[in-house]
Amino acid sequence: MRNISDSNSTANDDVLLSVRDLKTHYEERSLFGGDPVRAVDGVSFDVRRGETLGLVGESGCGKTTLGRTLVRLEEATDGNIVIDGDDITTLSGDALQRWRRDAQIVFQDPESSLNDRLTVGEIIREPLNVHNWKTPAERRQRVRNLLERVGLREEHYYRYPHQFSGGQRQRVGIARALAVEPDFVVLDEPVSALDVSVQAQILNLLMDLQEELDLTYLFIAHDLSVVRHICDRVAVMYLGKIMEFGPTEQLFQKPENPYTRSLLSAVPTPDPTVERDRTTLRGTPPSPRDPPNGCVFSTRCPAKIRPDGFEELSEHDWDAIEVFREVLRERSRTDPSLSERARELLGLETRLPDVEEAAGELFASRSFPSDVQEPIQQSIEAANDGNEEHAREIITAALGSVCDREAPLLLATGRTDSGRSSRCHRHKEEYADPDASRSDSPQS
Repeated sequence: MRNISDSNSTANDDVLLSVRDLKTHYEERSLFGGDPVRAVDGVSFDVRRGETLGLVGESGCGKTTLGRTLVRLEEATDGNIVIDGDDITTLSGDALQRWRRDAQIVFQDPESSLNDRLTVGEIIREPLNVHNWKTPAERRQRVRNLLERVGLREEHYYRYPHQFSGGQRQRVGIARALAVEPDFVVLDEPVSALDVSVQAQILNLLMDLQEELDLTYLFIAHDLSVVRHICDRVAVMYLGKIMEFGPTEQLFQKPENPYTRSLLSAVPTPDPTVERDRTTLRGTPPSPRDPPNGCVFSTRCPAKIRPDGFEELSEHDWDAIEVFREVLRERSRTDPSLSERARELLGLETRLPDVEEAAGELFASRSFPSDVQEPIQQSIEAANDGNEEHAREIITAALGSVCDREAPLLLATGRTDSGRSSRCHRHKEEYADPDASRSDSPQS
């Protein structure tokens, strides 16, 4: 399959914004240092003019950080964000101010994102003042026009945010974002804090404004039903990486990536009596300070590839081994207190989680062949000696697969003109498994 890790569009697309290998890392600022948090870790995609691109994933996957990086509220560690031939990650001074006028953001919480000490008129007028937009009288009239456009009234100009409902406050946030006539707007979960009935009103307002003003949206959300309603294309994100990308209906009807399938299987249906295959993921996402070396989803993936030669082990045995590996990972990333660190530096005993106890609970009733039992025992001994990294290396070398060793590329899937892509080793012919890569529960 074609590697499209550096692109998600065709040459004929009317591209507004091109993101290439974007990274946003946060360095550890502590006495003992540490690995950086890889909030966004090598993301590439294009945003077409006039479209709504959805960005979905679990909490902590990097969605909000990516959106904030695109509007330069966060600084990119590496990569490029290109619009009209200019890389906005390098902009400064007047050029940066112009970009911030062209790109705005609507925040998730309509209460905390508005200044209670300012009137609604002052809040909406503030970006006009910052960008020195026309005359003061024209700014005030612009604010009144915006209030009407987002469904508020002119008399709301002199009221304060606490006098409004959540939906009205979010309308104020939308009006503020539109004040300076941007081309690109990041919508960071704009309806997640609102009642369902109000959500529909805000979504309809956003779609009407997009059509009237020719806006381009990046719509960040965790509610997949909302994403399906408003978005043209969807990017699925996990642990700082794009796992799947494609047109909304195609992605919902036939998800290609195991992670996307697990997300869609959790979407509620109107009829709870309908039989559905549910995919329940094991555990929680790894720390963005210590992501897996191979596929970032490998620690929880239900379609993970097994190593050669271990076909005789049952699914339950493999699940126990995977849980044990996760115990080792958790132990190695446990954040000890200052006293624990001091004891470790002095060579004294510390009180970190007991690996041997966890292994006893997981493997007490199981009988493994020697080529499985030996690396497990060796890893237990290494962990008890305080060398968690070596413990993980032992068990990965013996019982790991390509999913643990190699990071999969974002590969084109389906027809060449479909715009679909997915990050999974299962898309390679040598690892293809119809049962592991099929769509168990298409969303209708």
